[in-house]
Amino acid sequence: MAGDEPSDADVFAELEKESKEWDKDAEISRIIKTFKLDSYAVLDLQPGVPDSDIKKVYRAKSLLIHPDKTSNPQAPDAFDALKKAQTVLLDEKERAKLDEAIADARMLLMRDKKLNIDSPEVKDPDAEFRRQWREKTKWVLTDNEIRRRRQVKAQMQEEGRAQKKEEEELTERKRKREHEQNWENTRDKRIDSWRDFSKGGAAKADEGKKKKKKLKTLG
Repeated sequence: MAGDEPSDADVFAELEKESKEWDKDAEISRIIKTFKLDSYAVLDLQPGVPDSDIKKVYRAKSLLIHPDKTSNPQAPDAFDALKKAQTVLLDEKERAKLDEAIADARMLLMRDKKLNIDSPEVKDPDAEFRRQWREKTKWVLTDNEIRRRRQVKAQMQEEGRAQKKEEEELTERKRKREHEQNWENTRDKRIDSWRDFSKGGAAKADEGKKKKKKLKTLG
């Protein structure tokens, strides 16, 4: 019946809802596929943006893909990646490291392509140069992360050796203390034993003297 047909408003509302869900899924997919060590890429921002822009973009995207507002199973992972990216970019030291890696990637790419700062591709980067720059940035960030993990592993191993040495020293000191305590606790017993031994020795000496006197008398 004509009365059962949805109104234009209902159709528009449904299309808008589907469009929002599509936007959510598209953004979640983009974040999941993005190279996570590049926080600019995760937030879809260019290096050099002010903190206010970072906060603004993060808020908009976090509201869009929040796990409570979508049934997409990848939403939690995407949301965590988004939050971590904002944390990195708002941390002065971490952001400086990232900016340095991006600058290193540009320099390495220029060297590979035998370009300088006055080359047209560098002064006014085209799409291909930007793509290659992003790929080189991934390589630099990956290499930096590998080096960082090796350093952390080496530091943990060194700390482990130091801790083991300290534990061995503590065990040795404990052993010495226990030995000294046992020695002190048995002091009286050792003195009594020595006295008994001394008395026994004196008695034997007296007995020996008596035997010698007796032999002299018999002679």
